Amino acid sequence: MEQYIQDFITYLRNIKGASLNTLQAYHHDLKKLQGFLETQELDKITNLNETGLNSFILFLEKEGLSPSSVSRNIASIKAFTLYLLKKGILKEDPAERIKAPKIQKKTPQIIKTSLVEKLLNQPDTKTKKGIRDKAMLELLYATGMKASEIISLRISDINLKARIIICNEKKERVIPFGKSANQALQTYLDIRCKEPASQTEEDSDILFLNSSGQKLSRQGFWKIIKSYADMAGIENINPSSIRHSFAAHLIDNGADLESVKEFLGHSDIATTQMYLTQRNKNAREVYLNTHPRA
Repeated sequence: MEQYIQDFITYLRNIKGASLNTLQAYHHDLKKLQGFLETQELDKITNLNETGLNSFILFLEKEGLSPSSVSRNIASIKAFTLYLLKKGILKEDPAERIKAPKIQKKTPQIIKTSLVEKLLNQPDTKTKKGIRDKAMLELLYATGMKASEIISLRISDINLKARIIICNEKKERVIPFGKSANQALQTYLDIRCKEPASQTEEDSDILFLNSSGQKLSRQGFWKIIKSYADMAGIENINPSSIRHSFAAHLIDNGADLESVKEFLGHSDIATTQMYLTQRNKNAREVYLNTHPRA
């Protein structure tokens, strides 16, 4: 099965143009499937069947994986078996009738504007690291971009004069940003463009680099957010909660759903509507707490 998995990953990269994060997720999920099937002596591709796949899903659930993680594994398996079917390696799709578990939607964590301001003021802008971190935080809140999108940004994606970013992770979208982010970026770029030419050609245009002059990892980016959150005394904060706050704060101040949808890169406006629900919930709480006859 090893070779078939590798061929599938190559197909996703070269033909489908999948992102690095997508490739890594598929590879991780399918290698886990392979390992499980080996313990059951079912790892030959001709032995791939619905019973074996269902046993694997039960194994994942017993391991304590969340419904969303199980669903991701199922999505990886379905894409893999469909690929094998189209290639004529399988005659039937063993994953066709497998259904993903229902996922209970969580209420997005929204951070108060005052706490966001406190977070953004934590980096020490007298240091190179602080200047970089200030620019990252400002850009994160100004655009609502995902962590993976922020760390993949290239200098050539930024237009300071027009105050826009071209984000190309899945489908190209143009995201505006404000004066604060623009100023922080300008200050950072003044030192970033003076970095020594010891970087690899691949990293030479990456906007945010680590101390070794290489592209930041997602784990490294998350650690940076957490360290400043701890300094600010803010609990349970991560890049996703800042992204949620960006959207919620825009809608609270009158932005229309369609615009927010485009900024976030949502394919379905129903996903964006959860922020409207959150606003309505907050409005009800305000009413109940302030009206004299509530």
